[in-house]
Amino acid sequence: MIKRKSFLQSLVAGAALAGLSLGAPAQPTTEISFYFPVAVGGPITKLIDEYAADFAKENPGIKVTPIYAGSYQDTIVKALTAHKAGTPPVTSVLLSTDMFTLIDEDAIVPIDNFVKTAEDRAWLNGFYKAFMLNSQSGGKTWGVPFQRSTVVLYYNKELFKAAGLDPNKPPATWAEMMDYAKKLTVKDASGKVTQWGLQIPSSGFPYWLFQGLAIQNGVAMANDMGNAVKFDDPGTIEALTYWTELVKAGVHPPGIVEWGTTPKDFFEKKVAMMWTTTGNLTNVRTNAKFDFGVAMLPAGKRRGSPTGGGNFYIFKKATPAQQEAAFKLAKWMTQPERAAKWSIDTGYVAVSEAAYNTAALKKYGADFPPALVARDQLPHALAEFSTHDNQRVTKALNDGLQAALTGTKTPAQAMKDAQAEADRLLRSYK
Repeated sequence: MIKRKSFLQSLVAGAALAGLSLGAPAQPTTEISFYFPVAVGGPITKLIDEYAADFAKENPGIKVTPIYAGSYQDTIVKALTAHKAGTPPVTSVLLSTDMFTLIDEDAIVPIDNFVKTAEDRAWLNGFYKAFMLNSQSGGKTWGVPFQRSTVVLYYNKELFKAAGLDPNKPPATWAEMMDYAKKLTVKDASGKVTQWGLQIPSSGFPYWLFQGLAIQNGVAMANDMGNAVKFDDPGTIEALTYWTELVKAGVHPPGIVEWGTTPKDFFEKKVAMMWTTTGNLTNVRTNAKFDFGVAMLPAGKRRGSPTGGGNFYIFKKATPAQQEAAFKLAKWMTQPERAAKWSIDTGYVAVSEAAYNTAALKKYGADFPPALVARDQLPHALAEFSTHDNQRVTKALNDGLQAALTGTKTPAQAMKDAQAEADRLLRSYK
């Protein structure tokens, strides 16, 4: 009898330790597979792992499994392949520009489905409007901003001083950028360029960098419905002509400028000014062994930059419980304090004004003003280029840009050909 009583006591004690009751089964854990792109600056995987662990502590009934799926391009291919196979991720951070593709594939559900309380609505309405331009369509919200950016100008203040330029006065116009780039280009005795004045990457995301020039020249290259483009618009051609003129003037490298190596060229003083994502800010702060500045992009007819980066999406084939858990995760990760920390740790733009009003980001911005440049540029920003059949339409544009930059086509011919291909691809969506 004593032994039997001891066994029962042990059983009850063990069940209590496990958080169970003998009368009811344990609540099942809701598992979330979370695809995340890792082709971005900074120690991103470590940060995401920490976020997943912290979320699990606060939400013990939910298990988040981050899956690092490669570049943004790799990630959407893997996510859609899994969707078609019936085993999609529950949620994923994918490009904001993938919205139309995900809608066309019937892969995602509107975020509005999960917004039920006044607090939920206040959260959804709290994001910067510029970021929501790539998150909403047809009166529905399909994604929420998380890892967002704009293009900014980075410049080496020491090289500015050496060239006789004011290190606290970056170029504010296209004419000034050309003039500064000429003064910042250095050649050796044989005439070989050892330091370029400016680099605008033309691999990886050429359409994105070029979109800055197009916006500055008064052109929004895609309509809100994602079914028409303006590649052959005179303003677009003029913007591309300016880019090629930088090359012809000998202040910008010829041919294709690599996205991935441009920051390295900047660190090694092979280039004095570069256009790249604000998402590289922490990377630049860590690795630039010189005083550098960050500025809004120079104006053509106006200031302007595309927004960029990734949104949270919730996949349609996940279970209702998984979808609700994914919504909870997206909301948790975009709370002001967390969005502020993400911005500080990575250099990406915090996605809400509330994040910039946190004590942490206020202090960071005061101590390191370059962190505020991308935010301050948002009033001049337009949605990142996005259409239906986005991958192929964007490829048509990228091919045209690279043809003009390598000199195989004139800017006018390159954009005319890109327009013809885009019109063919978008015909069925009109």
